[in-house]
Amino acid sequence: MKLLNTDIKNNVLKSMIQILDHEREHIIAANKKDLDAFNKDDQALFDRLIVNNKKVNDMIEAVKAVLSQDDPVGQELSNLTLKNQLNVVNTTAPFGTILIIYESRPDVTIEAAVLAFKANNKILLKGGKEALNSNLILEKCWHQALEDNGLSKDWIKLLHLKREETQAFLKNPPEPLDLIVPRGGERLINFVKTHATCAVLVSGRGNNFLYVSEQADWSKAVNVIVNAKTDKISGCNALDKVLINKNIPEYQLKLKMLQQKLEQHDVTILSDNSVCKVLDSSKKITEDAIWKEEFLALKLLIGEVSTLEEAIDMINTHSGKHSAAIITENTTEALHFMNHIDSAAVYHNASTRFTDGGQMGVGAELAISTDKLHHRGPLGLKQLVTNKYYVFGDGQVRV
Repeated sequence: MKLLNTDIKNNVLKSMIQILDHEREHIIAANKKDLDAFNKDDQALFDRLIVNNKKVNDMIEAVKAVLSQDDPVGQELSNLTLKNQLNVVNTTAPFGTILIIYESRPDVTIEAAVLAFKANNKILLKGGKEALNSNLILEKCWHQALEDNGLSKDWIKLLHLKREETQAFLKNPPEPLDLIVPRGGERLINFVKTHATCAVLVSGRGNNFLYVSEQADWSKAVNVIVNAKTDKISGCNALDKVLINKNIPEYQLKLKMLQQKLEQHDVTILSDNSVCKVLDSSKKITEDAIWKEEFLALKLLIGEVSTLEEAIDMINTHSGKHSAAIITENTTEALHFMNHIDSAAVYHNASTRFTDGGQMGVGAELAISTDKLHHRGPLGLKQLVTNKYYVFGDGQVRV
C-alpha cells in the first residue's frame, strides 16, 4: 500500500468517530444477534463479546486517542555521516500487511484497525464466528470512513474463513503478509505458528502469578489479589496463581482471612498440598499441569513457598510470561524479583490488571505481546512500525 499523508489518515479517523456515533444503535443491535446465538457457558468469551453504549464510547475514545498521537511513520531513529561521507539515516517504516486473528472481542476490530491504518499498514481482520454480525457492521463503518476520504476499502478488510481455509491461507497467502498477530489461547497460537510462513508476533495467554513476601503489608496484599482476580476475569491480565511465603507472621490465620475474602467474591480456591492442610475446604490440585493453565474464570490457585528464589523459579517455570507481581515493603527484594522474572510486565505492590495499553499510557493497543522480538508488552501505535535505512551518497564505492 502507498504511503499516505498524515492529514489523510487523520481525516479517515475523524470520519470514523462520527460514523461510530451515528451507527451506535445499529452496532448494538448487530451485537445482540451475536449475543443471542452465543453459548453462555463460556463466561469469559461472552463478556468479551458484549457491545453496549459504554463499549461504543470506548471504541470512539480509542480512535480519538490514536488521532491525537503523532504519525509513527518516517520518524528519524538515527542519523550518521561516516568517514566516507555517506549519510546513513535510520527511520521508521510500515510493516506492510498485518493479519490479526482474534476471538470474540468486536472492539479489537476497531483498535487493531485504527492502529494499523495510522501506522500506514493494511490490516486483515480474522475475527471469531461468534462475533460475525458485530464485526460486519464495524467493517462497514471502516469502509465508509475510507471511501468518504477517497481511499480503497482494501486498507481494512474482514476475512471470512473457516478453520481449514485459515490454515490454507496461512500456508499459501493469496497476497504478501508481513506480520501475523494471533490474539487468543494456546491452541490458536500453536495453530498459527504451525502454519504461518511469515513473522508471527504472539499475544500470549495470561496465567499471571503474584508472590506475597514475608515482608508484605497483608492488607495491601489482599486488596491487590482480590482486584487482580475479580475485576475482569476475561482479561489476559487477570490473576491466576498466588504464591505465599510460609514465614509470614500469623501465616495460617492470614491464609484463612484471604480465603474468606475471596469467597465473598465467589472465587473458587484451589490449593497445593501445603495450603490445603490450612484451607481444608479448598480443592486440592492433583496434577502439576494446572500451574500452567490460564483460568479465565473466578478461580484462583494458592501455593506455599519458602523463599523469594523458590517463587521466582516457579513463576519462570509455569507462567505465561505476561504479568507477575510481588507484594513486599522491601524495595531491594522487589527489584530483585522484578529483575529476575521473565515476563512482559512486572509489578511491585500493584494489580496485574494494569497491563493494558490505555492504563500504561500507550493508548489503544493491538495486543499484549509476550514475544521478545520486536516488542514486548502492549503493542500501541509506535510499535506497529519497523525500520528502514536511507543511505545518501555521492558516487562512493566500497574498496
